[in-house]
Amino acid sequence: MQRGNTMTGWRNRITRHFVFGSIILVGMMGLSLALASVGAAQEVPAEGTVAEAPADASGQAGPTIESVAQSASDLTFAVNNITLFICAVLVIFMQAGFAMVEVGLNSAKNVVNILAKNLLDFALGVVLFFAIGYAIMYPGFADDGGSGEFFKVDAGRIMAISDWDGSSTLHPQVDFLFQVAFAATAATIVSGAVAGRMKLGAYLIYTAVLTGFVYPVSGSWKWGYGWLHDMGFHDFAGSVVVHAVGGFAGLAGAMLLGPRIGRYAADGRSVALPGHNITFTTLGVFILLIGWYGFNPGSQLAFADPANAGTVMTVAVNTTLAACTGALAALVLAWIMFGKPDLGMALNGMLGGLVGITANCDCVSNISALIIGAVAGVLVLLAVVALDKLKIDDPVGAFPVHGVCGIWGGLAAAFFGGKALMPQLVGTAVICAWAFLTMVLLFSILKAIGVFRVPAEEEKTGLDLSHHGMQAYPAEALHGAVAEAQR
Repeated sequence: MQRGNTMTGWRNRITRHFVFGSIILVGMMGLSLALASVGAAQEVPAEGTVAEAPADASGQAGPTIESVAQSASDLTFAVNNITLFICAVLVIFMQAGFAMVEVGLNSAKNVVNILAKNLLDFALGVVLFFAIGYAIMYPGFADDGGSGEFFKVDAGRIMAISDWDGSSTLHPQVDFLFQVAFAATAATIVSGAVAGRMKLGAYLIYTAVLTGFVYPVSGSWKWGYGWLHDMGFHDFAGSVVVHAVGGFAGLAGAMLLGPRIGRYAADGRSVALPGHNITFTTLGVFILLIGWYGFNPGSQLAFADPANAGTVMTVAVNTTLAACTGALAALVLAWIMFGKPDLGMALNGMLGGLVGITANCDCVSNISALIIGAVAGVLVLLAVVALDKLKIDDPVGAFPVHGVCGIWGGLAAAFFGGKALMPQLVGTAVICAWAFLTMVLLFSILKAIGVFRVPAEEEKTGLDLSHHGMQAYPAEALHGAVAEAQR
């Protein structure tokens, strides 16, 4: 018992000494820090001077304020440019989405032709936009808010991309890559509207004219600081500038080509010509949805600071909301009208919602985005029905999705985004009319000289064999697979 009491006493004394010593040690450290702070305060340089950075362990001076600022600027430049590059790649990836949508909604006998068009309009479009389109679309109009320029060509951008001047926030090379991806998108929209009956040569001529002249001219009116920009027309990412141009060009092509053989009976009755693979179409729509996250958020063109990053995130959420309500609205309306939940209509409704939000995604609320997408989904279905009544054959619904919903997107910027209505009306009407009338003229010329529509026998056989001498699904391969499975 005594041994236990003795040990307890020693433990208590040791504990008291340890606590007392710790208090003294902490107090001495606090005093040292206070003295150091006073000394440092006494060494603060006079106002207007820059303190030299303390030397590191090797005796070298540390980073200066100027070097830190330069490093931050370099980092911002890198983030902005790399992010825009990724967005450009996403937009280019949309070419695959358009190809899959069009392939799935058309006959198997035209798959190779459709894939060829989607490859070649990108390849040719990039070359033509580099050669002359970029110089027309960004001609050096003054951003003075009232000069009202209509047409100009920047000679320095003909077959050339300028060097970086060291001050601009985007490198000219990545800026071109992002812009040319948009030009290719405008061109490829038409492919679906004219599928199965347009000669490949005529399609390539159209692509050259659209990407080298038609799209750049109207694009310069808004994004090149031309007269529509000066008027106050708002189109954040291209509901009108890109999608309506492609949609109205497609309408001109579909009207002048006439319907596919067998699309309408002798008595005028509509005859459905269903596509051959709804799986491809669904995959294509999801690819386009993913690509739209480059299309819309990328159009902010700056990402590295909180304000721009916040806008990018808002744009992305609005894009998602509109896409989903577009799909739902089209599905529900088709269900009511036709008695069945039509997947094809839902897919086009999603695309319509994406097109409808593209012009205004930066200036509307999340709730407004839901409404804009839903209205777009309804418009897609109504426009498909209207074209059918007018005997205009648009196999993939290119005009309802891109033309009609492109108009809606431009106007919705006024209805929901607070933009002035008159500039939105004028800009939307003028750009749509420009695309439609120039393409009517071009297609009329091609039709007059006999290079527009394929002969009836080639159309019946399919453009894969008549134009390309090959098939996407060779009978020999199918038979071989069956024989292999039976062994």
